[in-house]
Amino acid sequence: MTTSVAASAAAKGAAVGGTLNRSLLASAKAIIPPLSADRHKGQAGRIGIVGGSKDYTGAPFFASMSSMRFGADMAYTVCTPEAGNVIKTYSPDLIVNRILDPQRTMDDVRDELAELMQRLHAVVVGPGMGRDDFMQGCAEMVVKLAREQEKYLVIDADGLWLLQNKPDLIRGYRRAILTPNVAEFARLCKACQVDNKTNPDDAAKRLAIALDGPTILEKGKVDRITDGKEVLNVDLEGGLKRSGGQGDILAGCLGTFAGWCKVYEEEVEAGTRRDDIPRDKLLLFAGYGAAVTARTCSRLAFREKGRALLADDLLPVVGKAYQQLFESDDPQASL
Repeated sequence: MTTSVAASAAAKGAAVGGTLNRSLLASAKAIIPPLSADRHKGQAGRIGIVGGSKDYTGAPFFASMSSMRFGADMAYTVCTPEAGNVIKTYSPDLIVNRILDPQRTMDDVRDELAELMQRLHAVVVGPGMGRDDFMQGCAEMVVKLAREQEKYLVIDADGLWLLQNKPDLIRGYRRAILTPNVAEFARLCKACQVDNKTNPDDAAKRLAIALDGPTILEKGKVDRITDGKEVLNVDLEGGLKRSGGQGDILAGCLGTFAGWCKVYEEEVEAGTRRDDIPRDKLLLFAGYGAAVTARTCSRLAFREKGRALLADDLLPVVGKAYQQLFESDDPQASL
């Protein structure tokens, strides 16, 4: 089938390619806190999105909005002042914290970051972060604070640039999940002296083993999620348009799932949730749930927009993707 014919078929709602693993989807669903009149604002997830620099304001916006559209109660966008002035105009729903100010001392930035992060269930670091020394220094600061506070941590985009240069920052930390694309994965493998030219599943596992803690969500034609022990593959059909920003949608949904991992832990400890999921598998299942969600969003938006698809077109369908995957009696049929 040619690309144009495939696009036309997808746009008309042809049968969805790839498969959903019902058992894995059920495990991901078990992490999600149920909606309840007894909950108050923030109990279903307070997520920090750390990124946003002079040249990149879209990425943190997409990550923050998809995080809330997916089900988090609150998303805090932590960025530079000049980025924040722009991002704040995108939506009144956004909480924008202009903490990453190069005019301030790093001690002042750290103190304010540390105070904010205490309130969060999970942190996403990287979307629109940039690679200049100040922003990379801020990314390093967030990783260190997350480890000190034992926060769930998603590292994406320019956060991965930091790790390829300083992999020891994340080595051994089991509450982190990394989201490399093909190029980022290759650079991380090189930094960790992992051969990525052999079996793709084995390469992903070896990278996770080399880092000794973080879960890996390798994005590609097939997404691979691994903790170094097992590999979950996601081949569900997405859209054919590879517009920039779709990875930020994944990062936002994954950030919410990571926050829900923390909520799950707290509620199991409090005795208000059943203890059904091993702690060391939480991010593995969260990664699976976020990956199938992002692909479903891409496919739904592509059916409507086709070649004109932009990342912004995925935001309105995040809720629909959630409903089809996690609220349908037959998720595969509903796709």
